[in-house]
Amino acid sequence: MALQQIFKDVKKASRSLALMTDEERNEILNLVADAIESGLDDLLKANAQDLERMDPENPMYDRLQLTEGRLQEIAEAMRQVSRLPSPLGHVLKHRVLPNGLDVKRVSVPFGVIGVVYEARPNVTFDVFALCLKSGNACILKCGKDAIDSCQAGVDLIRRVLQQAGADPDIVALLPATHEATGEMLQAVGYIDLCIPRGSKRLIDFVRDTAKVPVIETGAGVVHCFFDEEGDLTIGRDIVYNAKTRRCSVCNTLDCLIVDSHRLAELPELCRPLADRGVKIHADKRAYEALKGGYPEELLVRVAGEDEWHTEWLSLQMGVKAVDGLAEALDHIDTYGSGHSESIVTENPEHARKFQSMVDAACVYVNTPTSFTDGAQFGLGAELGISTQKLGARGPMALEEMTTYKWLIEGHGQVRD
Repeated sequence: MALQQIFKDVKKASRSLALMTDEERNEILNLVADAIESGLDDLLKANAQDLERMDPENPMYDRLQLTEGRLQEIAEAMRQVSRLPSPLGHVLKHRVLPNGLDVKRVSVPFGVIGVVYEARPNVTFDVFALCLKSGNACILKCGKDAIDSCQAGVDLIRRVLQQAGADPDIVALLPATHEATGEMLQAVGYIDLCIPRGSKRLIDFVRDTAKVPVIETGAGVVHCFFDEEGDLTIGRDIVYNAKTRRCSVCNTLDCLIVDSHRLAELPELCRPLADRGVKIHADKRAYEALKGGYPEELLVRVAGEDEWHTEWLSLQMGVKAVDGLAEALDHIDTYGSGHSESIVTENPEHARKFQSMVDAACVYVNTPTSFTDGAQFGLGAELGISTQKLGARGPMALEEMTTYKWLIEGHGQVRD
């Protein structure tokens, strides 16, 4: 089917969502969750075809891989979204003017949301759940690495929609080609908002190419600052969790910043990382502190500035020594991406300064950045982590998928 026809079909289908009740949307979400659980074998078979084409050493392999447990989590996340309050129809402002006009500002869907993503088949279900719950249709464009998995997911969703009497064209998957991405980004009049999820290269391309409105989800160059007054036990657990829980996701730790007064304890702070084979790229002072206390084959001296800009997406990270909080803040300001930043400290004033001065969507004190996630924030699934300041910022969930319109009611008033 020609892409323009797909755009037209989804736009037309999106209007049917305006008359769908929240109860009907919730029923569909629960039916899709049931279908995921009953269709595990088919979804895993399709995912296996994608996995066969990717090198297991590729950092994206973990993102691409679906397991029975992950699919169960996806189904449960969909049910969780169904239990959330509807973001639609909220009266955001209301006043009656002196002339008797009743004026309301009410939350409404965008209409059609396009999402460009790479090797993350779970995004297919996350996007659909949040779009349906917020009254939006969705056009999906995944990368070629995940096309079989995503196609199986969309086919399942469309079957459920048809069985439930809903228009299956409220969700569509485009071909995994560069041409499809280009046409999607030019689909003015059909796509109301586009959200890219993936590498910095993908995000930059979408931002620089799109004629439709874009919410930018930035790459996550994430730091954790171990302060002069940080608790070593807490810090060790936080660094380990932030780096190793899932190293291929955007909230994972990329650079540990350590106060120079605590360099003697750096080997102990990093010790659990060695058990997972984490490769450390250290500056001169951190390298000397770790030498002899961290496996030599996993320790690398930083050669230049490029490492500090790196979102590793693998079991690698930087370690930078600084002289105090001010220098740590300068480093984050220079190399951070505005995603998530953390401090480990027992000093309330240092914590307050860090929270106030760090320019990021999510700022943590004595807990890891691995919590930057819509579900972890109680928002259900998410469409991405926005690093923008205009509009959505941080995890984008139901409320972020709505705009508003003004409703004005009168009884014959005319303007002088």
